[in-house]
Amino acid sequence: MTRSLWRDSLLAVLSGNAIHFLLIEPRLPERFRHHAFQLDPGLWIDFMICFLAFAVIRWFRRPLDQ
Repeated sequence: MTRSLWRDSLLAVLSGNAIHFLLIEPRLPERFRHHAFQLDPGLWIDFMICFLAFAVIRWFRRPLDQ
């Protein structure tokens, strides 16, 4: 894995988790919140936010990588 891909992945996970746990999860109903060490809807919501953050980061960096 290249340094830029690793850096983008780390940035996506950190920013995605910050968005999820600080902004979104407090507003979710209890059944959609993440509970530690469980596969639940909250974990999937967190994953999708991190995935979207990664896609946005890579989309903005694409012109710079060429």
